Amino acid sequence: MPAANDRKIVLVTRKTRLEDLIARYLTPAQARFYVEHLGADFSDYEREHEVYHAQRRTALQVLEQWGRYQVIERGLLPNFIFAPDDIVVALGQDGVVANTMKYLDGHPLIGVNPDPARHDGILLPFAPRDLAKLLPEVAADKRDSQAVTMAEARLSDGQVLHAVNDLFVGARTHVSAVYEIATGGMTERQSSSGLIVSTGLGSTAWFKSIVTGSLAIAGSFGPPSAPASYDALAWDAAELRFAVREPFPSRHSQTSLVCGRLAPMEQLRIRSLMGDNGVIFSDGIEADRLDFNAGAEVTIGIAARRGRLIV
Repeated sequence: MPAANDRKIVLVTRKTRLEDLIARYLTPAQARFYVEHLGADFSDYEREHEVYHAQRRTALQVLEQWGRYQVIERGLLPNFIFAPDDIVVALGQDGVVANTMKYLDGHPLIGVNPDPARHDGILLPFAPRDLAKLLPEVAADKRDSQAVTMAEARLSDGQVLHAVNDLFVGARTHVSAVYEIATGGMTERQSSSGLIVSTGLGSTAWFKSIVTGSLAIAGSFGPPSAPASYDALAWDAAELRFAVREPFPSRHSQTSLVCGRLAPMEQLRIRSLMGDNGVIFSDGIEADRLDFNAGAEVTIGIAARRGRLIV
């Protein structure tokens, strides 16, 4: 491994909402017209953009003093190759940290919050100005880190997709997903709105909302009972949880295997029965997806790699 100050820093950035609008409408003036025509406040988009780029400049000033660094936009992550000794900095919302982590393999990842007034930043404990003190400590392995369990989806053709929060398996549009699911010695055919498999980190978000909604609906239609509680997993828990969304019982589909847990050596197997539009994506990024159409089979379990978030 090179000397601490020779390690390359990779800064992962994101486009602001204003930049997305300009890419769509070609000019700031046309973007303003579109937003204000709908009665929204365009100045909020401008403020967010200005704050983000001011903090980006602060981060770059630190990296220029450091030495070797590279800046990439998060949309390029699926095709970017990290060197084994890279230190990675993610500047953006919590989602940017999660989207970055799933492409790493033991790399130290620093989450930087560009706008604390706008983002709670559960995964963003640092500000850009902290990097000057932080980077030497991380490079010298003198900074603590939090391990994060990841999920892995492996198709029968060898394609692999990792997830820091959740894997979604289902249909790309608002139609029913049809598939065969198997785990723990049980197999059944299902028709549903797809299913998600969550890590410990993901158990605090999408999975929690599914459980919360299911308990509320069940309580409304069933007999009165004590409110059920929900406990999220630790980020490094050696367990995954899965839940089927809106399973539909019929002559050709069952609803017995709608939720469960996966221990380290356990797997969930799903075979697609969809002619087209079947997908698997992770952490809310549908653009980076695996096609999951008729005959394809995926095996899901705990990934061998783990995230390493600097704290």
